[in-house]
Amino acid sequence: MNKRGAWDMLPGRMANDVDGQRRGRARKAFGMRILVALDGSKNATRAVQSVGQLLRTTREVSVTLFHVLEPLPPMLREHGGSEDPIREEQLGRQLRKDRKIWYRKEQKLESDILEKARRTLERTGFNAAQIHLKFGYEEDVTRSILEEARTGRYRAIVVGRHRAAGFKRFFLGGVTNRLLRQATGCMVWVVE
Repeated sequence: MNKRGAWDMLPGRMANDVDGQRRGRARKAFGMRILVALDGSKNATRAVQSVGQLLRTTREVSVTLFHVLEPLPPMLREHGGSEDPIREEQLGRQLRKDRKIWYRKEQKLESDILEKARRTLERTGFNAAQIHLKFGYEEDVTRSILEEARTGRYRAIVVGRHRAAGFKRFFLGGVTNRLLRQATGCMVWVVE
C-alpha cells in the first residue's frame, strides 16, 4: 500500500496520478519534472538509481515513477451490444464496472514495481516529497509514455535499455528506440 494513500484510481484516463491531490502542488513547487518509465527490470532500477544520484541535491526537481499496465483483455474492450437501448445501457454499465475491477486488480498486482522504485530513489537521498507514482494503461507502451510526458510537461523521460532479448516486453526491441525517435519537447535519458 502506498504511504500516501490507497491505490484507488479511476479508469478511463490514460494515466492516473497515484498521489492525487499532490499533483497540483508539485507543479507549482518544482521547476523541473522528470518522468521515469519503469518495467520492474534491473535496468529500470539502474535508471532510478542514476536519477537519484544525479538529482538528489537538486531542490527544484520532481520525479514521477511511471509504470504502464498490461492492455485490457479483449473481452473488456467492448460488449457485444444490443438493439434494445435499455439492454445496451446495462451492458455498458457492466463493462465499465468490470473494467474498473480489472484496473484495480492490475494496479494492486503491479504496485510493487512503483513502491520498489520509490524506495530505491529514497535510498539515494532523494527527497520523498518530490517523488510521485503513476500508472498508465495503453495498448502501445511508447505512446502511453509519450502522452504522459506531453500532458505532464516533463522536461525529461528516463528509461533503462535492455542489451539482450528475452526480457519483459516493456523495453523489448523497440520502446527505448521509439522514444528516442518520437519524443519531442523533452530530453530522453537512456541508462544501460
